[in-house]
Amino acid sequence: MSEIPEKKPTKPVVLTCAQPTGRLHLGNYLGAVLNWGRMQQDYDCFFGIVDQHAITVRQVPAELRDNTYSCLAQYMACGLDPARSHLFAQSHVLGHTELAWILGCICPLGQLERMTQFKDKARKQESIDAGLLYYPVLMAADILLYNAELVPVGDDQKQHLELARDLAEKFNHRYSDTFKVPEPFISKVGSRIMSLQDPTAKMSKSDPNQASTVYITDRPEEIRKKIMSSVTDSGAEVRAGDDKPGVTNLLTIMSACTGRSLDVLQSEFSGKGYGDFKKAVADAVVATLDPVRLRYDDLIKDREALNKVFKAGAEQAQAVAFKTLSKVNRKVGFVERPR
Repeated sequence: MSEIPEKKPTKPVVLTCAQPTGRLHLGNYLGAVLNWGRMQQDYDCFFGIVDQHAITVRQVPAELRDNTYSCLAQYMACGLDPARSHLFAQSHVLGHTELAWILGCICPLGQLERMTQFKDKARKQESIDAGLLYYPVLMAADILLYNAELVPVGDDQKQHLELARDLAEKFNHRYSDTFKVPEPFISKVGSRIMSLQDPTAKMSKSDPNQASTVYITDRPEEIRKKIMSSVTDSGAEVRAGDDKPGVTNLLTIMSACTGRSLDVLQSEFSGKGYGDFKKAVADAVVATLDPVRLRYDDLIKDREALNKVFKAGAEQAQAVAFKTLSKVNRKVGFVERPR
Protein backbone atom coordinates (compact mmCIF):
# COMPACT_ATOMS: atom_id res chain seq x y z
CA MET A 1 0.00 0.00 0.00
CA SER A 2 1.55 3.28 -1.11
CA GLU A 3 2.02 6.03 1.41
CA ILE A 4 -0.06 9.18 1.09
CA PRO A 5 2.33 12.02 0.33
CA GLU A 6 2.60 14.53 3.11
CA LYS A 7 0.85 17.79 2.27
CA LYS A 8 3.28 20.69 2.17
CA PRO A 9 2.38 23.53 4.51
CA THR A 10 0.92 26.55 2.74
CA LYS A 11 3.14 29.60 2.82
CA PRO A 12 1.59 32.82 4.16
CA VAL A 13 0.51 35.16 1.36
CA VAL A 14 2.29 38.52 1.16
CA LEU A 15 1.18 41.23 -1.24
CA THR A 16 2.78 44.55 -1.99
CA CYS A 17 2.19 46.85 -4.92
CA ALA A 18 3.75 49.95 -6.44
CA GLN A 19 2.65 52.46 -9.02
CA PRO A 20 4.69 52.65 -12.24
CA THR A 21 5.74 56.23 -11.64
CA GLY A 22 9.39 56.22 -12.66
CA ARG A 23 12.70 55.02 -11.31
CA LEU A 24 13.23 53.36 -7.96
CA HIS A 25 15.77 55.12 -5.76
CA LEU A 26 18.31 53.98 -3.20
CA GLY A 27 15.80 54.41 -0.36
CA ASN A 28 13.23 52.20 -2.14
CA TYR A 29 15.88 49.57 -2.74
CA LEU A 30 17.53 49.44 0.70
CA GLY A 31 14.36 50.14 2.66
CA ALA A 32 11.87 47.93 0.85
CA VAL A 33 12.61 46.05 -2.39
CA LEU A 34 15.72 44.30 -1.06
CA ASN A 35 13.58 42.91 1.77
CA TRP A 36 10.89 41.78 -0.66
CA GLY A 37 13.52 39.69 -2.43
CA ARG A 38 14.47 38.03 0.86
CA MET A 39 10.81 37.17 1.55
CA GLN A 40 10.45 35.00 -1.56
CA GLN A 41 11.83 31.93 0.20
CA ASP A 42 9.36 31.88 3.08
CA TYR A 43 6.23 33.54 1.65
CA ASP A 44 3.89 33.23 -1.32
CA CYS A 45 4.62 36.67 -2.76
CA PHE A 46 2.41 38.74 -5.03
CA PHE A 47 4.13 41.84 -6.43
CA GLY A 48 1.69 44.05 -8.31
CA ILE A 49 2.31 47.01 -10.58
CA VAL A 50 -0.82 49.05 -10.00
CA ASP A 51 -1.35 50.90 -13.26
CA GLN A 52 -5.06 51.41 -12.51
CA HIS A 53 -4.11 53.36 -9.38
CA ALA A 54 -1.71 55.44 -11.47
CA ILE A 55 -4.49 57.01 -13.55
CA THR A 56 -5.97 58.75 -10.50
CA VAL A 57 -3.67 61.52 -11.70
CA ARG A 58 -3.25 62.64 -15.30
CA GLN A 59 -0.95 60.35 -17.27
CA VAL A 60 0.55 60.44 -20.76
CA PRO A 61 -0.55 57.01 -22.08
CA ALA A 62 2.71 56.18 -23.86
CA GLU A 63 4.72 57.15 -20.78
CA LEU A 64 2.51 55.04 -18.52
CA ARG A 65 3.12 52.00 -20.74
CA ASP A 66 6.87 52.63 -20.79
CA ASN A 67 6.93 53.13 -17.01
CA THR A 68 5.03 49.88 -16.47
CA TYR A 69 7.62 47.92 -18.43
CA SER A 70 10.37 49.82 -16.63
CA CYS A 71 8.88 49.03 -13.22
CA LEU A 72 8.82 45.30 -14.02
CA ALA A 73 12.43 45.39 -15.25
CA GLN A 74 13.51 47.29 -12.13
CA TYR A 75 11.73 44.78 -9.86
CA MET A 76 13.50 41.90 -11.56
CA ALA A 77 16.86 43.66 -11.56
CA CYS A 78 16.48 44.15 -7.80
CA GLY A 79 16.01 40.42 -7.26
CA LEU A 80 12.28 39.76 -7.56
CA ASP A 81 12.20 36.42 -9.37
CA PRO A 82 9.18 35.51 -11.55
CA ALA A 83 10.03 31.85 -10.97
CA ARG A 84 9.49 32.28 -7.20
CA SER A 85 6.90 35.07 -7.06
CA HIS A 86 3.89 36.41 -8.94
CA LEU A 87 4.79 39.59 -10.83
CA PHE A 88 1.77 41.12 -12.54
CA ALA A 89 0.16 44.30 -13.80
CA GLN A 90 -3.07 45.20 -12.02
CA SER A 91 -4.94 45.90 -15.28
CA HIS A 92 -4.11 42.39 -16.58
CA VAL A 93 -6.13 40.67 -13.83
CA LEU A 94 -9.93 40.67 -13.85
CA GLY A 95 -11.32 41.15 -10.38
CA HIS A 96 -9.59 44.17 -8.89
CA THR A 97 -12.20 46.68 -10.01
CA GLU A 98 -15.09 44.23 -9.59
CA LEU A 99 -14.21 43.57 -5.98
CA ALA A 100 -13.58 47.28 -5.41
CA TRP A 101 -17.17 48.00 -6.46
CA ILE A 102 -18.57 45.41 -4.05
CA LEU A 103 -16.41 46.69 -1.19
CA GLY A 104 -17.34 50.26 -2.04
CA CYS A 105 -20.99 49.36 -1.52
CA ILE A 106 -20.28 48.61 2.16
CA CYS A 107 -17.81 51.47 2.71
CA PRO A 108 -19.11 54.67 4.35
CA LEU A 109 -18.42 57.78 2.29
CA GLY A 110 -17.23 59.68 5.36
CA GLN A 111 -14.49 57.12 5.95
CA LEU A 112 -13.04 57.86 2.51
CA GLU A 113 -13.35 61.62 2.93
CA ARG A 114 -11.34 61.42 6.16
CA MET A 115 -8.38 59.71 4.49
CA THR A 116 -5.29 61.84 5.09
CA GLN A 117 -3.87 61.32 1.60
CA PHE A 118 -7.19 62.29 -0.01
CA LYS A 119 -7.42 65.47 2.05
CA ASP A 120 -3.80 66.40 1.32
CA LYS A 121 -4.10 65.82 -2.43
CA ALA A 122 -7.54 67.42 -2.64
CA ARG A 123 -6.15 70.64 -1.14
CA LYS A 124 -3.55 70.81 -3.91
CA GLN A 125 -5.94 70.21 -6.83
CA GLU A 126 -8.58 72.51 -8.29
CA SER A 127 -10.58 69.62 -9.74
CA ILE A 128 -10.98 66.39 -7.78
CA ASP A 129 -11.90 63.20 -9.66
CA ALA A 130 -13.86 60.39 -8.03
CA GLY A 131 -10.94 58.01 -8.57
CA LEU A 132 -8.87 59.88 -6.00
CA LEU A 133 -11.59 59.39 -3.39
CA TYR A 134 -12.07 55.72 -4.33
CA TYR A 135 -8.34 54.91 -4.40
CA PRO A 136 -8.29 53.28 -0.91
CA VAL A 137 -11.19 50.97 -1.80
CA LEU A 138 -9.32 49.74 -4.87
CA MET A 139 -6.26 49.23 -2.69
CA ALA A 140 -8.38 47.18 -0.27
CA ALA A 141 -9.56 45.09 -3.23
CA ASP A 142 -5.96 44.55 -4.37
CA ILE A 143 -5.17 43.07 -0.95
CA LEU A 144 -8.33 41.07 -0.28
CA LEU A 145 -8.57 39.62 -3.79
CA TYR A 146 -5.54 37.45 -2.96
CA ASN A 147 -6.44 36.96 0.71
CA ALA A 148 -3.11 38.45 1.64
CA GLU A 149 -2.19 37.84 5.26
CA LEU A 150 0.71 40.29 5.37
CA VAL A 151 1.17 43.61 3.60
CA PRO A 152 4.48 45.54 3.76
CA VAL A 153 3.41 49.17 4.12
CA GLY A 154 5.06 52.51 4.72
CA ASP A 155 3.79 55.14 7.12
CA ASP A 156 1.83 56.85 4.33
CA GLN A 157 -0.21 53.70 3.61
CA LYS A 158 -1.08 52.53 7.14
CA GLN A 159 -4.46 54.28 7.07
CA HIS A 160 -5.33 52.59 3.78
CA LEU A 161 -4.45 49.18 5.22
CA GLU A 162 -6.71 49.91 8.19
CA LEU A 163 -9.55 50.48 5.72
CA ALA A 164 -8.82 47.11 4.07
CA ARG A 165 -8.98 45.47 7.50
CA ASP A 166 -12.26 47.24 8.32
CA LEU A 167 -13.85 46.21 5.02
CA ALA A 168 -12.72 42.59 5.41
CA GLU A 169 -14.26 42.42 8.88
CA LYS A 170 -17.43 44.16 7.74
CA PHE A 171 -17.88 41.80 4.77
CA ASN A 172 -17.17 38.74 6.94
CA HIS A 173 -19.72 39.91 9.53
CA ARG A 174 -22.39 40.61 6.93
CA TYR A 175 -21.94 37.56 4.66
CA SER A 176 -19.87 35.01 6.72
CA ASP A 177 -16.13 34.44 6.87
CA THR A 178 -14.61 35.11 3.47
CA PHE A 179 -11.50 37.26 3.78
CA LYS A 180 -8.43 36.95 5.96
CA VAL A 181 -7.91 40.20 7.82
CA PRO A 182 -4.52 41.46 6.60
CA GLU A 183 -1.77 42.48 8.99
CA PRO A 184 0.97 45.03 8.34
CA PHE A 185 4.36 43.46 7.69
CA ILE A 186 7.08 45.36 9.51
CA SER A 187 10.48 44.06 8.49
CA LYS A 188 13.22 43.92 11.11
CA VAL A 189 15.73 44.50 8.33
CA GLY A 190 15.68 47.69 6.32
CA SER A 191 17.05 51.19 6.34
CA ARG A 192 15.36 54.56 6.38
CA ILE A 193 17.33 56.50 3.78
CA MET A 194 17.13 60.28 3.87
CA SER A 195 17.68 62.99 1.27
CA LEU A 196 21.32 63.72 0.47
CA GLN A 197 20.63 67.47 0.49
CA ASP A 198 18.13 67.61 3.38
CA PRO A 199 18.80 64.70 5.75
CA THR A 200 15.73 65.60 7.84
CA ALA A 201 13.46 64.45 4.94
CA LYS A 202 13.15 61.02 3.31
CA MET A 203 14.82 60.43 -0.05
CA SER A 204 12.16 60.95 -2.70
CA LYS A 205 11.82 60.76 -6.46
CA SER A 206 9.63 63.89 -6.32
CA ASP A 207 12.35 66.00 -4.71
CA PRO A 208 12.87 69.05 -6.98
CA ASN A 209 16.61 68.90 -6.21
CA GLN A 210 17.64 65.72 -8.00
CA ALA A 211 21.06 65.83 -6.33
CA SER A 212 19.17 64.64 -3.25
CA THR A 213 18.25 61.29 -4.75
CA VAL A 214 20.33 58.34 -5.97
CA TYR A 215 18.44 56.16 -8.45
CA ILE A 216 19.12 52.48 -9.00
CA THR A 217 19.75 53.21 -12.69
CA ASP A 218 22.26 56.02 -12.06
CA ARG A 219 25.69 55.57 -13.61
CA PRO A 220 28.70 55.28 -11.26
CA GLU A 221 29.84 58.82 -12.08
CA GLU A 222 26.38 60.20 -11.23
CA ILE A 223 26.33 58.33 -7.91
CA ARG A 224 29.79 59.57 -6.95
CA LYS A 225 28.90 63.17 -7.79
CA LYS A 226 25.71 63.05 -5.67
CA ILE A 227 27.40 61.41 -2.67
CA MET A 228 30.42 63.72 -2.76
CA SER A 229 28.15 66.80 -2.85
CA SER A 230 25.86 65.51 -0.06
CA VAL A 231 25.19 67.65 2.99
CA THR A 232 27.21 66.72 6.08
CA ASP A 233 27.37 68.64 9.37
CA SER A 234 29.55 71.05 11.30
CA GLY A 235 32.73 69.53 12.67
CA ALA A 236 34.73 66.77 11.04
CA GLU A 237 33.92 63.76 13.22
CA VAL A 238 32.40 60.75 11.46
CA ARG A 239 29.81 59.58 13.94
CA ALA A 240 26.06 59.01 14.18
CA GLY A 241 23.84 61.21 16.31
CA ASP A 242 20.79 63.45 16.31
CA ASP A 243 23.09 66.47 16.01
CA LYS A 244 24.71 65.02 12.86
CA PRO A 245 21.83 63.98 10.54
CA GLY A 246 23.88 64.24 7.35
CA VAL A 247 26.71 62.01 8.54
CA THR A 248 24.23 59.64 10.20
CA ASN A 249 22.43 59.24 6.87
CA LEU A 250 25.67 58.45 5.04
CA LEU A 251 26.68 55.97 7.75
CA THR A 252 23.24 54.31 7.45
CA ILE A 253 23.64 54.03 3.68
CA MET A 254 27.13 52.54 3.98
CA SER A 255 26.02 50.13 6.68
CA ALA A 256 23.12 48.90 4.52
CA CYS A 257 25.37 48.50 1.48
CA THR A 258 28.26 46.74 3.24
CA GLY A 259 26.59 44.89 6.11
CA ARG A 260 28.99 46.53 8.58
CA SER A 261 27.45 48.03 11.72
CA LEU A 262 27.45 51.74 12.52
CA ASP A 263 29.83 51.10 15.42
CA VAL A 264 32.33 49.33 13.16
CA LEU A 265 32.13 52.09 10.56
CA GLN A 266 32.55 54.86 13.15
CA SER A 267 35.68 53.09 14.44
CA GLU A 268 37.01 52.61 10.92
CA PHE A 269 36.69 56.32 10.07
CA SER A 270 37.80 57.67 13.43
CA GLY A 271 40.27 60.49 12.81
CA LYS A 272 39.54 60.61 9.07
CA GLY A 273 37.90 63.54 7.27
CA TYR A 274 34.61 63.79 5.44
CA GLY A 275 36.32 63.55 2.05
CA ASP A 276 37.69 60.05 2.66
CA PHE A 277 34.43 59.01 4.27
CA LYS A 278 32.25 60.21 1.39
CA LYS A 279 34.51 58.48 -1.15
CA ALA A 280 34.11 55.20 0.74
CA VAL A 281 30.32 55.66 0.88
CA ALA A 282 30.24 56.36 -2.86
CA ASP A 283 32.32 53.22 -3.54
CA ALA A 284 29.91 51.14 -1.44
CA VAL A 285 26.82 52.50 -3.20
CA VAL A 286 28.35 51.97 -6.65
CA ALA A 287 29.31 48.38 -5.74
CA THR A 288 25.73 47.76 -4.56
CA LEU A 289 23.80 49.40 -7.40
CA ASP A 290 25.98 48.83 -10.48
CA PRO A 291 25.03 45.13 -10.86
CA VAL A 292 21.37 46.17 -10.51
CA ARG A 293 21.76 48.85 -13.19
CA LEU A 294 23.53 46.48 -15.59
CA ARG A 295 20.81 43.85 -15.10
CA TYR A 296 18.13 46.48 -15.68
CA ASP A 297 19.83 47.70 -18.88
CA ASP A 298 19.66 44.13 -20.25
CA LEU A 299 16.07 43.49 -19.17
CA ILE A 300 14.52 46.70 -20.47
CA LYS A 301 15.78 46.01 -24.01
CA ASP A 302 13.66 42.86 -24.38
CA ARG A 303 9.96 43.70 -24.23
CA GLU A 304 9.03 40.29 -25.58
CA ALA A 305 10.62 38.65 -22.53
CA LEU A 306 8.94 41.17 -20.22
CA ASN A 307 5.59 40.43 -21.86
CA LYS A 308 6.10 36.74 -21.11
CA VAL A 309 6.71 37.57 -17.45
CA PHE A 310 3.56 39.71 -17.40
CA LYS A 311 1.55 36.91 -19.05
CA ALA A 312 2.73 34.23 -16.63
CA GLY A 313 2.22 36.49 -13.61
CA ALA A 314 -1.27 37.48 -14.73
CA GLU A 315 -2.26 33.84 -15.23
CA GLN A 316 -1.05 32.92 -11.74
CA ALA A 317 -2.75 35.91 -10.14
CA GLN A 318 -5.94 35.42 -12.16
CA ALA A 319 -6.40 31.86 -10.92
CA VAL A 320 -6.42 33.11 -7.33
CA ALA A 321 -8.54 36.17 -8.15
CA PHE A 322 -11.26 34.14 -9.88
CA LYS A 323 -11.58 31.83 -6.86
CA THR A 324 -12.01 34.76 -4.50
CA LEU A 325 -14.38 36.64 -6.78
CA SER A 326 -16.55 33.56 -7.38
CA LYS A 327 -16.96 33.09 -3.63
CA VAL A 328 -17.72 36.79 -3.09
CA ASN A 329 -20.25 36.94 -5.93
CA ARG A 330 -22.11 33.91 -4.56
CA LYS A 331 -22.23 35.34 -1.06
CA VAL A 332 -23.61 38.74 -2.12
CA GLY A 333 -26.33 37.01 -4.18
CA PHE A 334 -25.18 37.34 -7.79
CA VAL A 335 -26.38 34.65 -10.22
CA GLU A 336 -23.53 32.37 -11.29
CA ARG A 337 -21.97 33.41 -14.57
CA PRO A 338 -23.15 31.16 -17.46
CA ARG A 339 -20.43 28.81 -18.64
